[in-house]
Amino acid sequence: MSLLFWIIVFSLLGGAFSVLMAALVLLFPRHVHARMLPPMLSFAIGTLLGGAFLALIPHALQSPAVHDFHDVTFTILLGILAFFLLEKMVLWRHCHIEHCDAHGVEHAHGDRPIDASGILIIIGDGLHNFVDGVLITAAFLSDFHLGIITSIAIAAHEVPQEVGDFIVLLQSGMRRLQALWWNLVSSFTSVLGAVLAYFTLSAADRIVPYVLAVAAASFIYIAVADLIPGLHKSPQPRATAQQLLLISCGVLLVFVGHLAAH
Repeated sequence: MSLLFWIIVFSLLGGAFSVLMAALVLLFPRHVHARMLPPMLSFAIGTLLGGAFLALIPHALQSPAVHDFHDVTFTILLGILAFFLLEKMVLWRHCHIEHCDAHGVEHAHGDRPIDASGILIIIGDGLHNFVDGVLITAAFLSDFHLGIITSIAIAAHEVPQEVGDFIVLLQSGMRRLQALWWNLVSSFTSVLGAVLAYFTLSAADRIVPYVLAVAAASFIYIAVADLIPGLHKSPQPRATAQQLLLISCGVLLVFVGHLAAH
């Protein structure tokens, strides 16, 4: 079989595996899930910040295609501003003249309001998975066995990140199966990145650090602008200590997964 076939297979397996592992939260009953959501949000913040500062940004800065670190940091800054404007446009688009929810947008069928952060996390995760597909292709083009090892390492590294993304989608107002579906859709961008890199790897190499920077910007914006303010609703010292501990656990898991991938 052709090398491209194996690249596509392992790109699909890696994305689907990490999403399905994260979706194990669906096995919990609804009343248990309601109690678990606040602490899991703290964990999600940790995975988002850890993924941005410990994985995405360092990879972008270390790329041979980057000749000036300011290009990457400026891209991150522009990305944060762009996601701010994108969230504003989502709110404007769905805001009724009579009433406007500050953070939610009305679902097309009148169900729970869906927060704009859900749309942003899908975009950011799609960019992240796109880059993973590029990395998988680069490894396979170097050595077939290295490609397999890299695919497994990326899948393992993605699990804590996908857990965080899944929780963010639930918090944004999506139903559990709906969140699972959109997580799967965003994971398929890894195949797009893999196929594109297979045919135009030299061009993909030059844009990878900047795609990473935009993905990092989305994770930072969502964690800081959409999730952390919600933690301030529980200012008690015990709740604050629990939040800090769980955020640290999320960062630690991303750090350990990043080390394992190398």
